[in-house]
Amino acid sequence: MAAPRGPVLNDEQFRRLATYGAEEHVELGQDLYVPGDESYDCFLLLTAAVDIVRDATAVEPARLIYRGGPGDFLGELNLLTGQHVYLTARVVTAGAVVRVGATALRRALAEQDDIGDLLLTAFQERRDVFRTMAGSALVVVGRRDGASALHLRTYAAQLLLPHSWHDPDSPAGRSTMASAGLTTDDLPAVVVHGSALRNATPGTVAQALGLTYRPDRRPVDLVVVGAGPAGLAAAVYGASEGLTTVLLDRSGIGGQAAKSARIENYLGFPHGISGEHLTRLAMVQALKFGVRIHAPCAVAGLDLTDEQRPAVVLDDGQRIQTRAVIAATGAHYRRPDVPGWAAFEQSGCIRYAATDLDVRNYDDQPVAVIGGANSAGQAALSLAARGATVELIIRGADLEARMSSYLTDRIQAHPRIRVHASSAICSLNGDGTLTSIVAERVDGHRNRLDCAAVFCFIGADPVSGWLSGLAVDDDGFVLTDNRLPAGSSGGALSFQTSTTRVFAIGDLRSGSAKRVATAVGEGAGGVSSVHAALAGE
Repeated sequence: MAAPRGPVLNDEQFRRLATYGAEEHVELGQDLYVPGDESYDCFLLLTAAVDIVRDATAVEPARLIYRGGPGDFLGELNLLTGQHVYLTARVVTAGAVVRVGATALRRALAEQDDIGDLLLTAFQERRDVFRTMAGSALVVVGRRDGASALHLRTYAAQLLLPHSWHDPDSPAGRSTMASAGLTTDDLPAVVVHGSALRNATPGTVAQALGLTYRPDRRPVDLVVVGAGPAGLAAAVYGASEGLTTVLLDRSGIGGQAAKSARIENYLGFPHGISGEHLTRLAMVQALKFGVRIHAPCAVAGLDLTDEQRPAVVLDDGQRIQTRAVIAATGAHYRRPDVPGWAAFEQSGCIRYAATDLDVRNYDDQPVAVIGGANSAGQAALSLAARGATVELIIRGADLEARMSSYLTDRIQAHPRIRVHASSAICSLNGDGTLTSIVAERVDGHRNRLDCAAVFCFIGADPVSGWLSGLAVDDDGFVLTDNRLPAGSSGGALSFQTSTTRVFAIGDLRSGSAKRVATAVGEGAGGVSSVHAALAGE
């Protein structure tokens, strides 16, 4: 059955949007776009009718996803993301259409508020429907408890990619592997556009889908490196204020915030919001304003030969010349020095996030959470809410020292959470699958605890190695404005580093408050400083 139609343009809105495109005639059987096309245009249907079809695969027959008729429009979220086409648009009734190109569509979104809101809602609703009905456009095959497979699934979920996942031991998994010629040595694998990606990574998937960086003829005003809350905010404010903006991230979207099960103290969300949901909304907002998002896209360094035109250098050697750079690469999670940690991490028994994907397999099981800040507290409560028995292990003597009171009160009252203060994990036990841990107190007393998984939130180190040449503090965090040493060429503006056209925000910045709201504020403030720096040109 075809997908529900969703939001529609009224006659006046349809005519207004049509002024951004050009009318043309299409014939019966003509394909307006097909899987693998690098891009496509938005089509308004005047008198033609078009079927959106998921083409047949070796495993499944062709499937009608959506039928659009006169007065309708074609397109969904990849009109904005730049993702390669994964469905076919085939004309079933000849007639007239209006073709609206990508640049014109973005102009319409910016200039026509009512049309922009409607199209964004429609694009998101269609993506949600297509993720269910056309999921086989991207098929992930990997073991449920495998860290690499989880990494792929998390990446696909963060970028709202239509996909399905099969365990290799399931009937669908075995069928997919047989049709694609895959073996267990190839896992995790991804089948996209009929081709198999063996030992797949987010990077190889992004390349196959057209999400890696591709040079553009348009000059770039601002490159934001890091797509956590600070970087997303900077990209939104930069693009909405007229700067041609590129957003890059080494892994995905959302940074550490995307790994938080629930953020309850973020202004405007009295019932809380998951970090994953918050960053998805921010990503769509950035796309609305024309931000070019590329992830994963690793940055190797900066070329500051011309301080007025810094260049961001990618791992593959490509260079993005720009007028300003905002660094928002945050920090990466620390790993305790425990024997066997890496092996259990690879098997998926060690997690650094508490998203729904991470916690869903641990209902009614014993787990451990290590860390004494808010992320650890949120993870413990989320797991306990699903029926898990949680051992919360903290190095400090007092839970209240680093965690908000609204969390500590609930943790101390929860019957499924037990706090182990002044303690650390000293050993992990199990043959491939984690079965127990040993927690050691500072006085030397040891407790052996049943445990199926460890959720680790023990702090982070700055991701600043790519910023060679900039002033940093003793721990590697980037110095800005009034923290810079005397005589630095930069620092006159808020968030400005020791180089005038490079700014640092969020967890990467020395002295920053490690909170989502603060990161968002720094993103906005960083863009204000960019405008001030560019004003003198």
